[in-house]
Amino acid sequence: MDVAAWLKNLGLGQYETAFRDNGIGEAVLPHLTVEDLKEIGVATVGDRRMLLAAIAALASPTSSDATSPQRSPARPKKDPELSAERRPITVLFCDLVGSTTIAAALDAEDWRNLVSAYLDAASAAVTQMGGRVAKKLGDGLMALFGHPIAQENDSERAVRAALAIQRALAELNRENAGAGRPELVGRIGIETGAVVVDSAGEIFGDAPNIAARVQALADP
Repeated sequence: MDVAAWLKNLGLGQYETAFRDNGIGEAVLPHLTVEDLKEIGVATVGDRRMLLAAIAALASPTSSDATSPQRSPARPKKDPELSAERRPITVLFCDLVGSTTIAAALDAEDWRNLVSAYLDAASAAVTQMGGRVAKKLGDGLMALFGHPIAQENDSERAVRAALAIQRALAELNRENAGAGRPELVGRIGIETGAVVVDSAGEIFGDAPNIAARVQALADP
């Protein structure tokens, strides 16, 4: 994977030198933290959030970076049961804001319980709207609408799931306030686009990457 091209594709090409000078290549990307990004000079919160979200999308088995030719799907096999199909899909990315600060102020078990309650509520909102939670990423999740079962209003269902997550988060915060726990604030990004889905359920296309970028730039 060409990290420089990946950064330029994200609109963050100004950090190419910092990544190169600090030896940050494809193998190091999944291990970067907020503190690492601060140390190498990624000064703004927005840029750090965008980078972490894009790294999470790279790590997801259901997403593919368009700038990485090494991640192109394998040559199709002749067995018709193993063939891939092109289909529209809606991807929802949901993540907490300021989680590093909150986690640092809490006991590890208390933080785990807080995040688990949030992820459970968000997952329930997704499944109630006919979506599927494809992956949980720390204090966030990626959900798919349109696979394995497609419906005509998958995009609408994703938006309704996002609104349901907002309501669930507000209710959770009311309960947390009564118990003296910190308030949780989230960001959500949604993208609909054509992708290729193979027999293993892996998704190849830009929709997951764009949804992650939208989430990183969204208002809390």
